[in-house]
Amino acid sequence: MERFLILGGSGFIGTNVVEHLANTGKYEVLNIDHATPKNPQHNSLWKKVDICNAQQLKQAIHEFNPHYVLHLAARTDLMGKSVEEYSANTDGVEHLLQALDELPQLKRVVFTSSMLVCKVGYQPTHEQDYAPSTFYGESKVITEKIIRKHNPAYEWAIIRPTSIWGPWFGVPYANFFKMVLSRTYVNLGKHACTKTYGYIDNAIYQIMAIFSAEAKNIHQRMFYIGDYEPYNISDWAKEIGKEAGIFIPTVPFFLLRLAAWTGDMLSKIKIPFPMTSFRLGNMTTDNVIDTQATEAIAPNLPVSRREGIITTIEWLRNNK
Repeated sequence: MERFLILGGSGFIGTNVVEHLANTGKYEVLNIDHATPKNPQHNSLWKKVDICNAQQLKQAIHEFNPHYVLHLAARTDLMGKSVEEYSANTDGVEHLLQALDELPQLKRVVFTSSMLVCKVGYQPTHEQDYAPSTFYGESKVITEKIIRKHNPAYEWAIIRPTSIWGPWFGVPYANFFKMVLSRTYVNLGKHACTKTYGYIDNAIYQIMAIFSAEAKNIHQRMFYIGDYEPYNISDWAKEIGKEAGIFIPTVPFFLLRLAAWTGDMLSKIKIPFPMTSFRLGNMTTDNVIDTQATEAIAPNLPVSRREGIITTIEWLRNNK
């Protein structure tokens, strides 16, 4: 059996990838992560390793000697106060590249970046057109630049997941579903944004297509991961509500603005509140991503949005 290594397989996307690969029966699978797997059934496939520890990482990778590598390990929150706090995304990828260079059987590696290498609403003109607005996004710009400068000899590609959702997810989209299901979500009317989101099973299909495509079609290229039809967030909320038998009301926008200001003030004294100006801005700013390159190699997404909603609601109800 060929060996498939996932770095960061204890996270949301990683948990689903580990599940998919294990179920195929085609690969020997190993998850390297400093965190315990979200799914306890994956504990036997997990090795605790910190990607910031170069020697520990190198030893674990060389012992497994993979044929394929999916690099998902990263710090992904937006709370950092400097790019240096995201060393897993910068030093970590340096350590990984050094370890992978010495693997004789390595065939292909997919490195994960983020759509936030460009601020929400910005339309890049080419793959290396960057415009980050957060320290996290800046750290992922550095990730991509390190990979391209190193330019490994094996086949490689970079992916930028968009807004991925589904079983095993966390903030912010788990909260979005929970607000709809708890009847605390209200629609934004004409202010509602339209964005590129992606259901997790479709994301896995796209990632695996990158691993199986001809080298000439993926080598040294970047691919956005997400569903090909953008979602209007109000329509999405209504669809979730429909499957759960819940009506989603629309309220005047000034009330949402007032709630955002209230949240801003409460956040200064560290009191959690479901709405802030930052969150409202995200909910009202369009961000439609060009996924044509991904669609060319993965044209037939396996799961409809409605099917994804039904599965996700069921998962949430079973994992309260």
